[in-house]
Order: sequence, then structure tokens, then C-alpha cells
Amino acid sequence: MKKIILLGYMGCGKSTIAQNLSKITNIPFLDLDNCIEERAKKSINSIFEEHGEIYFRKLEHEMFLELLQSSQNCIIGLGGGTPCYANNHELLQSDDVVSVYLKASIETLYNRLVRNKSKRPLIANMNEDEMKEFIAKHLFDRSYYYNHAQHKVSVDNKTVDETVQDILNILA
Repeated sequence: MKKIILLGYMGCGKSTIAQNLSKITNIPFLDLDNCIEERAKKSINSIFEEHGEIYFRKLEHEMFLELLQSSQNCIIGLGGGTPCYANNHELLQSDDVVSVYLKASIETLYNRLVRNKSKRPLIANMNEDEMKEFIAKHLFDRSYYYNHAQHKVSVDNKTVDETVQDILNILA
């Protein structure tokens, strides 16, 4: 069995979609950020504050490699920035991987993120215009890396179940 990797910008639905996909396929879902937090015994925010982003990205890359090399079948949900560092985007092309970019428009991302932005330190203090501009810039910067995924699934105007079905069709 291959590893199924879901990637995309924060708010695209990686975790929710992965959890539903996991229930249907009986393949365990591993959230990369949660794996890092368990290993480091501290939150992602604490790692960033105490050690900085470079240290975090090193941990992230090591954990991603470890999950890919494990013999366990799994669905891996990446952090929004994971593909953009340490040549992680090249790992999305491996033979034993099915990588899926959950593609969302700026409008979709904004509408999803604005509801719980207090839980997202990067955008917590932004107004509507700042947030839309931030998302647009980030998406532009990251699209090169996201587009290395083998498959792209649009999540705009779709339910979680519809998106999961799109992924199941890819896996079939």
C-alpha cells in the first residue's frame, strides 16, 4: 500500500478530509504537526518561540521522512508550509506515495479561516483586507510547491464527503 499525502493551505480541510477518508478506508490518519508535537513534547507554537522556524522545519522534515519510510499504511496530513521547505515537495513524487493537493480559492480559505482565526497565530490579529492579502501572497508563494502533488482536488463549493469521494476515485 502507498502512503496517501494530503497537502494544501491552512483551512483547505486537510485534517477533516483525512479523518473522514481514514474512517472509510480503515487506513490510519497521522497529522504531521501532531506527530512533531508528540515527539518534541511541546506545541508547534512553543517550538517556534523557543527554537525558531529553521529548527522546526528540520524536525518537520525528519518526521516526514520517518513517516514515509515506515512500513505502516497511513494517510499523512502535512502542515501548510511543509512542501515548501527542505525539498519536501520532491518527496510528493515518490513511487510509494499518492499525493493530493486540496486546492482552495482565496475566497474559500478566507471564509473558512475567519471563523476560527484566533486559533491561527499567523492571522489572529488581521482585518479582512489584510487576511485576504496574506492568503493571496502565501498561496502565490506556495503554489509552485503544492503543484508538485500528483493529484489536485478542488475543495471549492464542495462538502467534505464530496471531496473524500474525489480522493477515493483517485485511489480506485
